[in-house]
Amino acid sequence: MNKTEDMRFLIRGAYDLHVHSAPDLLPRKLDDIQMAHRLSACGMGGYALKNHYFCTAQRAEILSAYEPSCHFVGAVVLNSSVGGLNPAAVELSLRAGARIVWMPTCDSEHERAEVFNGNAKKQPFWAGIILELQKEGIENPTITLLKDGRLKPAVYDILSIARQYDAVLATGHISHEEAFALARAAKACGFKKLLITHVDFPSTFYTIEEQRELLSLGAWLEHCYTTYATGKVDFEQTVHQIRATGTEKVILSSDLGQRSNVYPDEGMLDFAVRLYEKGFSQEEIERMNRLNPMALIAGGRRKGDGAGEG
Repeated sequence: MNKTEDMRFLIRGAYDLHVHSAPDLLPRKLDDIQMAHRLSACGMGGYALKNHYFCTAQRAEILSAYEPSCHFVGAVVLNSSVGGLNPAAVELSLRAGARIVWMPTCDSEHERAEVFNGNAKKQPFWAGIILELQKEGIENPTITLLKDGRLKPAVYDILSIARQYDAVLATGHISHEEAFALARAAKACGFKKLLITHVDFPSTFYTIEEQRELLSLGAWLEHCYTTYATGKVDFEQTVHQIRATGTEKVILSSDLGQRSNVYPDEGMLDFAVRLYEKGFSQEEIERMNRLNPMALIAGGRRKGDGAGEG
């Protein structure tokens, strides 16, 4: 057993709320069943199934029956494949048991501009799908949360639905202007589960001052393994940010599932070990990879069970 395996106590019961497992339109390192096996073997508590194009609530429900010792979290991403900023998609996904709603990722106007204007060092796999759709003449519009500098009415509807279900609303790949507008609206309506997606990722990079402001608005902050592991940010920067903001409302995720990278549980373990070696206590790491994620996905409700069959 190597040194890292000896440190598995650091991810015991941990939740990874950002995993790209198969089935998917994009190539993935492992499928849901394989991920369930790995979670059970390493003693993690659960993971969230993220798919850029489709709701994963049904997949999560099947997994829960297959591997009852782990918790599988369904989600929906508000890209064009589900109608973008579509309150009906949010409502029905949450009725189906989803616990996380991501704002647009690959169809975000901000992210598309970052990827296709030459700023990205390497285009992600999903960029190829965008180009294929364009070539075939299939409409796949970009999405923004703002119109004339104000949040669109649909965003307020989505916030309201997420609040009713006590679900997590994550920012995805939206711009800073959109994220801060969303955070202010969330605070104004008493919504307490806004998660700022990978705060040190290049296209969504937030300074420490910006992160502190988001915390003051009630938001949570996510740091992902792949951001530093793939050279998008120096690990020392990640460490510096977490120390500067504190661990009280920070979560650690992997953002893994890509074929060329390690397995999600391996990424979570590496993240925990590196932070431990940098002086973070076992209690702080447990807060970020187990207690805080659990607090975010706790609660929730489903409705519509008595509507009859059809």
